[in-house]
Amino acid sequence: MDQDSPVLFSRRGALAIATLNLPKALNALNLQMIDRLSAQLDDWARDDEVAAVWIDGSGDKALCAGGDVVALYEQSAAYGESPDYSYPSDFFSREYRLDYKIHTYTKPIVVWGGGIVMGGGIGIMAGASHRIVTETTRMAMPEITIGLFPDVGGSWFLNRMPGRLGLFLGLTGAQFNGADALFVGMADRIIAQAQREPVLAALAELEYSLDSDVNHQLISHCLKLQELPVLQRPESVLREHFDQIQQLTDFASLPEVCAAISTYQGEDKWLQRAATTLAGGSPLTPWVVWEQLRRARHRSLADVFRMELVLAVNLCASGHFKEGVRALLVDKDRAPKWRPQYLTEIIPQQLADCFAAPWSGAHPLADL
Repeated sequence: MDQDSPVLFSRRGALAIATLNLPKALNALNLQMIDRLSAQLDDWARDDEVAAVWIDGSGDKALCAGGDVVALYEQSAAYGESPDYSYPSDFFSREYRLDYKIHTYTKPIVVWGGGIVMGGGIGIMAGASHRIVTETTRMAMPEITIGLFPDVGGSWFLNRMPGRLGLFLGLTGAQFNGADALFVGMADRIIAQAQREPVLAALAELEYSLDSDVNHQLISHCLKLQELPVLQRPESVLREHFDQIQQLTDFASLPEVCAAISTYQGEDKWLQRAATTLAGGSPLTPWVVWEQLRRARHRSLADVFRMELVLAVNLCASGHFKEGVRALLVDKDRAPKWRPQYLTEIIPQQLADCFAAPWSGAHPLADL
């Protein structure tokens, strides 16, 4: 096994293992990683000797901190530039195909989500049949800071969270922990970070069947035995703030919701951070979040990914993404100069343009 490969593949009996292997980059997904993992999942799906798949990240700091946004930045348009849709179309269509494959995979997929799990990392984890978090898990969809939107199926899973928590998390990029992930349906088990190897060993020793349903049950029972006792779990920030978040988002229009959140004056540090992030984020992203959740409410998973691909490509062409990444990751001045600057200056046509397919031919994900 090539230890320098961006994804490591191995086997323990009938358990196939994939490890995202760019620890210095917090295992951020690039196209090579996406393609290798996707092809390997196809091989394992056809292999009768593979009963289940385990996916984790190299090191203890992260499963995956997101996608390779710097590469996307280099291929995206600045304000006023003529866009080239080819690279963003290619990147996001291949990423979303992988995410959809995980959602619809017949064999059990266990994902170990210790440490940072954000953006594209949530895309890897969200569709797995058995999603494990730990006391070190830090999750978020922080795209508002870079002029993107909560993608990788965010339109699907944010809509399925209790109340309006999905809307709040999409608008603010607020971080949440492993106990929160359980509360909002983004994880199935919380297990101590130190137990990764013992859990992996226990799964490898199971007496797997040729029946995938039986294997799902075997894994579920095994993981249940490893779970952290309630008193040893972190407090759920989202559960604690649920009623307050409902109040802050209980308005008929987006500007009212954003005003309520961004003008929060209380003492709570977590809500203060959420307010600051929303106030300083892209003025276009909140409109996209509001509309993507409305449009996706009754769509199929495949239609959600098709809609998100249109959004992702258009936002990379809009100038907002280029400016957001410049300020956060390239120049690192943390002072994005959004055009326009304010949420209320976004005109309806700008939002409509985000949802209009930029291709003249067939949709790249038409076959999902």
